[in-house]
Amino acid sequence: MSSLDRSYLILKKPVITEKASGAMADRNAYTFRVPVDANKVEIRQAVERIFSVNVRAVNTLRVRARPKRRGWMSGHSPAWKKAMVQLKEGQTIDVL
Repeated sequence: MSSLDRSYLILKKPVITEKASGAMADRNAYTFRVPVDANKVEIRQAVERIFSVNVRAVNTLRVRARPKRRGWMSGHSPAWKKAMVQLKEGQTIDVL
């Protein structure tokens, strides 16, 4: 598997929420859903390879599983990881 193929596996999809849209406008930061085992260096390299931009900072956080219940059945939503990638001034990504 080439490094470009791995880059596409690391960036699963963009997270489009009200808070993420505000970060795009205010801090030039874009939010992506990434695999739980991805680290900041891999995320930085993936964004730089795919979108041809320069990354200033990468912040990651794990979204924990939350309990869900439907009638008698109980379970939980899956845990996942998201990365907030801040770009250098004057650079943008067209995520839509």
